[in-house]
Amino acid sequence: MDCRGLLSGLCSNSTAPAIKAPQNPLFLSLYRSSSSSSSCSAVCFKTLKSVSPTSVKASFKRLGCVKSTEKLGNAVFDEEDYKNPELQRKKLAVFVSGGGSNFKSIHQACLQGSVHGDVVVLVTNKHDCGGAEYARNKEIPVILFPRTKDEPDGLSPSDLLSALREFDVDFILLAGYLKLIPVELIQAYPKCILNIHPSLLPAFGGKGYYGMKVHKAVIASGARYSGATIHFVDQHYDTGRILAQRVVPVLANDTAEELAARVLREEHQLYVEVTAALCEGRIIWREDGVPLILSRENPNEYS
Repeated sequence: MDCRGLLSGLCSNSTAPAIKAPQNPLFLSLYRSSSSSSSCSAVCFKTLKSVSPTSVKASFKRLGCVKSTEKLGNAVFDEEDYKNPELQRKKLAVFVSGGGSNFKSIHQACLQGSVHGDVVVLVTNKHDCGGAEYARNKEIPVILFPRTKDEPDGLSPSDLLSALREFDVDFILLAGYLKLIPVELIQAYPKCILNIHPSLLPAFGGKGYYGMKVHKAVIASGARYSGATIHFVDQHYDTGRILAQRVVPVLANDTAEELAARVLREEHQLYVEVTAALCEGRIIWREDGVPLILSRENPNEYS
């Protein structure tokens, strides 16, 4: 089977992405599930990369996990590392269930150079959602997860994990993905999965709080402020450690739609900024387990 056939087998659409001639040597690796109940195949391409050593300036507990075999530790780095052209670009997997406007913002930021990474695969539970259509149009492979009665071609948790590993994914970004993330994935990518939520968590979060339901609840409560929250993902809905927030006012005569639009504008900017920090290794952890983002301009300050 040729490469286009393999990619078609992985993606939820029948048209495989066009394969362009790379500037660096490419290696093709194939995964085929050992499960007797699945015929899933995954394929990925890897380029030869070099990683430059970091400079010694200050010591932090730095987010350095990429795979479950890598661990957090004391790391040293310098502001110049962020601007190092040889800094390895990170590979991102984005999960969506709807239109994927945050996914689109992150993808465009990667293309424009604001984020030192690349979206290498999209995961969705709805094969015909807007985010999936955008990914196909941009030749980004699409994976369907989970397997359900309505989506029988979806992967199992173990097959999804194997596929993400074949794509050499560094970080996972949830952008309007409405399904609970399986324990297997959280354990394999510790402190490497982010989610964005359209309220100031811990308020108006948890199971059942998503989309317009959140904004209606905020207005009904009489809250004067709302906003967006980016947090690390754990085994429950919206309970992981908060990484970043952006505040917007709730106006006296706001409708849910007006508030949603105001929050969404902040989401797009905030998620790009946080993803950039993630790819540049600027997320550190306080001794009490609270994550912080180091300023790009001054690594002795927090953004």
